[in-house]
Amino acid sequence: MFLNYKPTWMVEAVYKITPAQLKKLGIKAVLTDLDNTLIAWNNPDGTEELFSWILEMRNAGIPVVVVSNNNSKRVARAVEKFDLLYVSRAMKPLAIGLNKAKKKLGFSSDEIIMVGDQIMTDIRSANRAGIRSVLVKPIVETDSWKTRFNRFWERKIMAYLLKKYPDMEWRGGIE
Repeated sequence: MFLNYKPTWMVEAVYKITPAQLKKLGIKAVLTDLDNTLIAWNNPDGTEELFSWILEMRNAGIPVVVVSNNNSKRVARAVEKFDLLYVSRAMKPLAIGLNKAKKKLGFSSDEIIMVGDQIMTDIRSANRAGIRSVLVKPIVETDSWKTRFNRFWERKIMAYLLKKYPDMEWRGGIE
């Protein structure tokens, strides 16, 4: 019933995903949500851990593209210090934004993953686009008012998925 919301992997944090893991799976690019995935929704400055992860991906030749439902001004402000490509107003849970990012990169769906903290938007859009997905734990426990509604339904959907798929568990990477 809720299979459209099932992530391919569940990983503690985006920083746990390594170039070696990606290359082993034939993944050449990472699409990622912004708020509560890369940065705390209420603190756009990021952390040293994030800077290190982006540098590690860049050094490995793996592009990271932010795909966010936020407006261009908000996303540009957040990613400028990281020098990342982005797609704003992505319209997740639709696949529109992910398909735009995929086209920018020139990779096929099986060469890309989508990382996000919400099954209702990030994981659903990845499944619609035919892209493997990684659900990560939100960076902070709080959410903007726009996200709180989704979290209510996510808890119910996750309870169903975890019961139906006992192999769904938080891991230290995507291997």
